[in-house]
Amino acid sequence: MRVLAKTDTLAREKGFDHSFDLLREGYHFIPNRRHSFQSDMFETRLLGRRALCMGGMEAAELFYDNDLFKRSGAAPGMVRNTLLGKNSVQNLDGEMHYSRKKMFMSLMTTDRLAVMDEITIDQFEAALDRWEEQKEIVLYEEAKELMLRIACNWAGVPLWSHEVSLRKEDVASMIEGAASLGRKHWKARKARTRSEKWIGSLVEKVRQGVLSPPEKTALHTISLYRDINGELLDVHTAAEEILNIIRPMVAIAVYINFTALAVHQYPEEREKLKSGDEKQNLMFVQEVRRFYPFFPFQAAKAKQDFTWKGFEIRKNDLVLMDFYGTNHDPKRWGNPQVFNPDRFANWEENPFDFVPQGGGDYNMGHRCAGEWVTVQVMQIALDYLVNKMSYHVPQQDLSYSLVNFPTRSNSRFIMNDIVRKAQK
Repeated sequence: MRVLAKTDTLAREKGFDHSFDLLREGYHFIPNRRHSFQSDMFETRLLGRRALCMGGMEAAELFYDNDLFKRSGAAPGMVRNTLLGKNSVQNLDGEMHYSRKKMFMSLMTTDRLAVMDEITIDQFEAALDRWEEQKEIVLYEEAKELMLRIACNWAGVPLWSHEVSLRKEDVASMIEGAASLGRKHWKARKARTRSEKWIGSLVEKVRQGVLSPPEKTALHTISLYRDINGELLDVHTAAEEILNIIRPMVAIAVYINFTALAVHQYPEEREKLKSGDEKQNLMFVQEVRRFYPFFPFQAAKAKQDFTWKGFEIRKNDLVLMDFYGTNHDPKRWGNPQVFNPDRFANWEENPFDFVPQGGGDYNMGHRCAGEWVTVQVMQIALDYLVNKMSYHVPQQDLSYSLVNFPTRSNSRFIMNDIVRKAQK
């Protein structure tokens, strides 16, 4: 790490730019400096401009104050062009954001989440039938296809068998290439262009009455959604938002990979899960989400000049909120580097101390609308891994990088000798 200095009011990292340090250090970039400065906020320079990085529960509460921060224009162009889309809900503020977010939350009703459970179980059953016939599988690759099938079914998006491979690789490329440079980045941009054309053509067919997806599905709802001005979204933006249902669900493959890794590496916890207790299952899933890396941080821009804990924050300052470091903050999580699901036994849910997919309020804020879907799918996946199938984990490289965004085990978790367990 480079030599660090401290101003009178705010810890500041010396040097002209630290973008390559961010790429080199990955998930540890912000936590390393928070530890060095003994401060929850510090100043650095990224992409040639001043940037403030912060983490911890109090910092998260500040970051998700919509009176102080906005998301419009905050995410780097490379992320907007691959992962989020240029006009998506993540890049909106004010009434436009609230209206669009309300539309997304309308897809997360109890009834629709119950449908999600049914689809997920059906797809796991079909997958398990296939896996029993194969000599071995690579779970991460299988999970990407599994989650694509689940996502499209739930979203009302038709997915033909001949296009599954292309669509899976395109959506996965958007996720895996979001923070990459060079060839991988351009592959992700081409994948997004193809995906937007695919979904955009479906939106047009819905509006023309040629295609009739079930009501309350994402394809139906978003295609016909009208904004605060009473206007339909343009086809490109509608396609972006439908992809913002499908893409995060495919990204759950990362968590399925880590769920399998945790089941394998912590056999004492696996024994507890054999009881089928729902609370034990949920505690394990939440600890997987806390312990393992997903996306490292989120960006915002200050709306105005203000001071927090004596730190001066100026209008339009770029601010990064540290997800990984907040979920491993020793001030909030005892022994954070230890995998311990029991820490969630008496946990009082807080929108700012546990932020694997963002923090704040679901309805009015920028917390991920799909977080409930993630938890439900992971719980079903966990039940299959522990109680509904037996398998062997051969020798392989189960380590994972804390540099790549997002990451997963290097071997992508190879399994063989898969057999369905007889149910009592």
